[in-house]
Amino acid sequence: MDRNLIRNFSIIAHIDHGKSTLADRILEVTGAVDIRHKGEQLLDDMDLEKERGITIKASMVRLAYRSKKDGKEYVFNLIDTPGHVDFTYEVSKSLAACEGAILVVDAGQGIEAQTVANYYLAMENDLWVIPVINKIDLASADIGRVQKQITTVLGFKDEDIIHASAKEGKGIEDILEKIVEVIPPPTGEIEHPLKALVFDCRFDVYKGVVIFVRVVDGEITPRTQIKMMHSGAIYKIEELGVFKNLKYSPVENLTCGEVGYFTANIRDPREIVIGDTLTDVKNPCKEAMPGYRKIKPLVFCGVYPVNPGDFPSLRDALDKLRLSDASFVSEPENSQSFGSGFRCGFLGLLHMEIVQERLEREYGLNLILTVPNVVYRIKRRNGDLVEVDTPAKFPGPQDILESFEPYVSLLMIIPIESIEPVCDFTKSRRGVFDSSEYLTEDRVKLIFTIPLSEIIVDFYDRMKSLTKGYGSLDYEFKDYLPAKLVKLDIMINGIICDAFSMLICKEKVLSKAQALTVKLKELIPRQLFVVAVQAAVGSQILASEKIKSVGKHVTAKCYGGDITRKRKLWEEQKKGKKRLKQFGKVEIPQEAFLEVLKI
Repeated sequence: MDRNLIRNFSIIAHIDHGKSTLADRILEVTGAVDIRHKGEQLLDDMDLEKERGITIKASMVRLAYRSKKDGKEYVFNLIDTPGHVDFTYEVSKSLAACEGAILVVDAGQGIEAQTVANYYLAMENDLWVIPVINKIDLASADIGRVQKQITTVLGFKDEDIIHASAKEGKGIEDILEKIVEVIPPPTGEIEHPLKALVFDCRFDVYKGVVIFVRVVDGEITPRTQIKMMHSGAIYKIEELGVFKNLKYSPVENLTCGEVGYFTANIRDPREIVIGDTLTDVKNPCKEAMPGYRKIKPLVFCGVYPVNPGDFPSLRDALDKLRLSDASFVSEPENSQSFGSGFRCGFLGLLHMEIVQERLEREYGLNLILTVPNVVYRIKRRNGDLVEVDTPAKFPGPQDILESFEPYVSLLMIIPIESIEPVCDFTKSRRGVFDSSEYLTEDRVKLIFTIPLSEIIVDFYDRMKSLTKGYGSLDYEFKDYLPAKLVKLDIMINGIICDAFSMLICKEKVLSKAQALTVKLKELIPRQLFVVAVQAAVGSQILASEKIKSVGKHVTAKCYGGDITRKRKLWEEQKKGKKRLKQFGKVEIPQEAFLEVLKI
């Protein structure tokens, strides 16, 4: 294949700005999908993606397009990427396999936080960017205002910007011609030794592990014996192909600049490392590519099967899920309350919710998730610096010299009229104002330094409410700063329930303790005995609530006669309740664990 006729590009945007719809129209215009079988979100193949209307996993497809200007047929390798901040890793690894990107901006909403963040990601990868104003058919569209934002904030010229409506198919041909004109063909030499980047993987029930690669130098054929340079593993290719017309299509070879897949009868997902360099065993390249920077999870929680017998199934499911989501990590752990499970790390709370739903839907598991925590650093009195990602690892107060909490740089783009409530709310979450910049006459960019623990749960929802839906945010890790931390335990009838334990800033522990006990009193159903719910730091009880027992009228059948008959029944009931309280086990519904996250 002539390398000059290949174009590799991604579609990037803020969430809900029309990336997936634009990808659908490009597939239809290029004939990759039959117009009779067209549907919404063609590249979003998960039911979860269709239901939520968001892209979770980057998707790759190969297209053929004949240019109207020069009449040549070009090969497009399109990668549709997610837009939510929790899935930035999917965007960054997709951009590494491209030479260009289409930056989509909503004509009604304008530039948002992830628009700016994804633009800078593309710039870091030295990509050519094509700006597109989408949804120009909307009644709320303000094309002039959005065009001014793109030229002012991102530095594009007016003639660079394409106006389009992915829903109605307007401007799609202009975008395709611009891809041919602006995005350069891939570099590389076919005479050089094979060098290819592993940028994604999937698990297929019939094929095993399907590995997606971008060939940088040389070529791959079905006869090539390949070697993974980081892991050192050697494989024999079973099937080589490209993802064309929304299905796997075998090919005879993949040359430099092409994007495709191969299978090698790999059944263990743990063998593959995303970002690894692939080469030929007989004629290897000299050095591996740098790959991807390792993404550190920001939020940790425990994941346990409701049925202890499902632990092996959970372990296998996590291995397969990690194959398609390299930003997700897990390690085994044991809990006094739930037995064997895994300590899992996520990039954010939405990421955690998506992983839970995928495990329950795709693998038929019934799960319990504990309260999420961020990773703290503790300096012991002996000088050791330890990382604590679970309250169980938190040392006693006598061993702690200093505690450190992760802080992030929070970028928010909001309407000007929402500045005061948003700033007040952010400061109430221990945020410290850094800077502000007026982007246009009605939009302002705010930057705060704020503890990560304050924004992982409901900060985004609250900020959206304060800005009437027009605000957006992005954040990146900044540093670990000193903080006074304590471990808050929840006790149910005097027994610590470690699933509710959390590490929290000392100044907020009292209000948190009171809110937790009141909420649990509402959520835990009444038992046949009194249930005491207490919040404690060490041996000090900070808040307490009692859940009354279910009343039973034991003297209902006693009519007339001496009062001693009733007293005898009441005494028997009292003894029974005391015995139940001693041996009874309180059933805590799953909703309690989910609701506690939002306090």
